[in-house]
Amino acid sequence: MATFLYKLGRFAFRRRRFVALIWVALLALAGFGAASASTAASSSFSIPGTEAQRAFDLLEQRFPGVSADGATARVVFKAPEGQKMTDPENKAQVTKAVGSLKSGSDQVASVADPYTVGAVSKNGSTAYVAVSYKVSAMELTDETRDALKDAGHAAQKGGLTVEIGGDALLVIPETGATEVIGVTVAAVVLVITFGSLVAAGLPLLTALIGVGIGVSTITALANPLGLDSTTSILAMMIGLAVGIDYALFIVSRYRAELAEGREHEEAAGRAVGTAGSAVVFAGLTVVIALVGLAVVNIPILTKMGFAAAGTVVIAVLVALTLVPAMLGFAGKRVMGRKARKAASEPVEAKPNMGTRWARFVLRKPVWVLLAGVIGLGVVAVPATSLEMGLPDEGSQPTNSTQRRAYDLLSDGFGPGFNGPLLVVVDTADSSDGKTAVKQVTDEISGIRGVAAVTPAQFNKAGDTAMITVIPKDRPSSTETEDVVLAIRDAGADIKSDTGAKVLVTGATAMNIDFSQKMNDALLPYLALVVGLAFLLLMLVFRSVLVPLKAALGFLLSVVAALGAVVAVFQWGWLGSLFGVEQTGPIMSMMPIFMVGVVFGLAMDYEVFLVTRMREAYVHGEKPGQAIVTGFRHGARVVTAAAVIMMAVFAGFIGSTEQMVKMIGFSLAIAVFFDAFVVRMAIVPAVLALLGDRAWSLPRWLDRLLPNVDVEGEGLRKQLGDSTDPQDGSGHGGGAEGERELSRV
Repeated sequence: MATFLYKLGRFAFRRRRFVALIWVALLALAGFGAASASTAASSSFSIPGTEAQRAFDLLEQRFPGVSADGATARVVFKAPEGQKMTDPENKAQVTKAVGSLKSGSDQVASVADPYTVGAVSKNGSTAYVAVSYKVSAMELTDETRDALKDAGHAAQKGGLTVEIGGDALLVIPETGATEVIGVTVAAVVLVITFGSLVAAGLPLLTALIGVGIGVSTITALANPLGLDSTTSILAMMIGLAVGIDYALFIVSRYRAELAEGREHEEAAGRAVGTAGSAVVFAGLTVVIALVGLAVVNIPILTKMGFAAAGTVVIAVLVALTLVPAMLGFAGKRVMGRKARKAASEPVEAKPNMGTRWARFVLRKPVWVLLAGVIGLGVVAVPATSLEMGLPDEGSQPTNSTQRRAYDLLSDGFGPGFNGPLLVVVDTADSSDGKTAVKQVTDEISGIRGVAAVTPAQFNKAGDTAMITVIPKDRPSSTETEDVVLAIRDAGADIKSDTGAKVLVTGATAMNIDFSQKMNDALLPYLALVVGLAFLLLMLVFRSVLVPLKAALGFLLSVVAALGAVVAVFQWGWLGSLFGVEQTGPIMSMMPIFMVGVVFGLAMDYEVFLVTRMREAYVHGEKPGQAIVTGFRHGARVVTAAAVIMMAVFAGFIGSTEQMVKMIGFSLAIAVFFDAFVVRMAIVPAVLALLGDRAWSLPRWLDRLLPNVDVEGEGLRKQLGDSTDPQDGSGHGGGAEGERELSRV
């Protein structure tokens, strides 16, 4: 592989105008596709194989006039102090709003008059108008949303408080200017790392081109593939992070090759041949982790994983081709003035921070190992209290109309009104359908935690009924989950007695089923991803213990990150610092999502740092010295890469959407734990304790596994290098090379 990548790097450098033109053309083509693509249609949320989904499917079949997954809205009215919503003047205002909603859009399916359906609170202070739409929230036009917002304006002028809740106001999450801050931090880190504006700007430029192509392609394909806005946000988040990192490693190796006295084209070829091999395998681990999300069998998650994996593949291709091409355009300026001056005035190289840290770990490996493991263990403790669910409107910012509507409904009708359950009774196999439905209604009314049960509504054929159940507690509470489980248990008994099938659905039940499905898929997914990556790393390092240590260290960092997420978003510790206005259960997809994304990113640092150690060991250094060599050449770059990735992820903490905020925080803190505690402390400590055993591989396995030559040993033999075994880069030594590498 190293030989092929070496030739690719030289070709890209030599034919840089041609290569750059191809990438610019791809960017223009993707941009044109995104600009001319029609607005994405509905990306309906489905969970195959769950009871909630079967109930939705049955509703669409038996109630053809009812759009089971259609958007809904609740316009909530509150009377001024001392007045009631039943007062004639206030009632007239609401009636006028109902008329306005009915005539406001042809996408409206129904509007329920609160005075007809009894949607007025007992104390008369609050009333709400329920609006159902024929299409999903993603398909609502701007005119329909404007009509919804305008409906209550006249009532507001009349003194009523009017707020709107429901998914009809669903909009693309705003990430604000904070992701720009993330990119700015990345730029500053790159300038400090390289000491050259040209070298710092190059990884940013190439990463932005790669992300531009990836996100534009996703936008262009959003309609035919049913991709939603979160898909492009995730792709941008991951694509930007890995794009900068992969380019960073290629550029740093290129500078090291130049410092050794290589010609520019030769340096580009060797940089891609060595660091490029690590980029390929690091990218493969990320792709495996993201594509592996398909095992969960939730379409929206599968699409997110494949789309993000696509941007990672683009980032790898950019690093292997566009980066060496841009290095050709940069010329000597990629080294910076200080580096060029130092190359002409040889001085004795001083040990850098990476070297000093590695030597400290070698002196105290047991203490460093214990400190790292115990520290992460303490941070992981809150994870034992993990409660999972999907965020509801109660987790929205307090200044949003959805959150205010949620609070008004909770105060006026009880928290359960924000998450009604829909019970579907299939009486096709029952001898007396009406009696069976009455039995269901009576059973549900007696369940603890149920606030109200509406009369059953039959379809025209009379073989299916819908019953709305209002729980006493909020949608994301464990008490509401208990109500869902109790109804399902009662339904099993009713089926055996009457033959009628009882199914529970609705947004709340769907969330519960989603959480359960995520829990069930976690272990199989973990086994698949870690297993495949273990085999991949065994190929890279020609070792069993090094991949095993990498996997165990990753699990430790993920559990610690989950502990931090629970402490902030569930317990509320430092919540105000991160803009958490409402604590609650952790998003149910978070554990499996973190496993997927963080595992891939964690293996980046493992591959980049440990391949340098492996390279030095293969070239004759003792295990301890190989660790020092790896840190001397790789610690500064890996540190810069981790800080950049943290900055990019942390930029999404400023999003107004709780889900995006939680994802940004969890990925940033997970990268911090994995890069600085696991890879920088625990890994060298374990390798120091293992010694030569770390790099051993059973002979039968050594013969079985193909040699992918990540260290570039085969490449150097082919090029006829006379390498100095004491130089961990595999090149000749020299003060210039040592000095430049110590900087990088």
